[in-house]
Amino acid sequence: MSTAESISVAKKNDYPTTDGRPMAETDIHRRDMNDLIESLDAYYADEPQIYVSGNLLLFYVPGNKRKHISPDVFVVKGVEKRLRDNYLIWEEGKGPDAAIELTSSSTRAEDTKKKFLLYQDVLKVPEYFLFDPKDDYLDPPLQGHRLVRGKYVPIRPVLGRLPSAVLGLHLERHGNELRLFNPQTERWLPTPREAAEQAEARFQRSEIVRLRQDAEIAKLRLEVELLKRGSSRTP
Repeated sequence: MSTAESISVAKKNDYPTTDGRPMAETDIHRRDMNDLIESLDAYYADEPQIYVSGNLLLFYVPGNKRKHISPDVFVVKGVEKRLRDNYLIWEEGKGPDAAIELTSSSTRAEDTKKKFLLYQDVLKVPEYFLFDPKDDYLDPPLQGHRLVRGKYVPIRPVLGRLPSAVLGLHLERHGNELRLFNPQTERWLPTPREAAEQAEARFQRSEIVRLRQDAEIAKLRLEVELLKRGSSRTP
């Protein structure tokens, strides 16, 4: 590692990795956040220059450890996909391209005012989505904003979904879940639980096919053996 790289790592490690606040408001918020992060991470698994994260401290003023924000979910295009302790915008060269906040009545002011203005005016995040899983206060409970000439404008729903130009996906409310809809496949991205169930189902199907093939092979071998025995007895 070069001297410059060592200094960079030292600076990066000098910034906090936690703000002491709880990771999520409720179990529902935590589940939704984890599902979104893992679903997006799986969706972009083959994209080395797309970084997906959430609940990670993001610092935006060099040298000022108080100037940070922790988006519930965010996606950055054009930066290396790797594990990070925190996200320093000046080190990475750019900020998030999309941010999602799982909001509630207790975080209302921060999500709709403080973070809204920070994402719009300072970080200039191209797309900002808010989802109220418990339908406490946000009407409608799923809202999206797109940066147009420096100001956020509401994203209009299409068939009940909010299209994201950044993600190439549509965001859709399903009860207290926020689902990601792929317009190309016309299916939701699977949650981690669904992906595991699908993998198990594929394994079970492959096992059934294998057992059937094994049975067919055994049957053919038996038939060949019987033919051999029959021909050996022929005078």
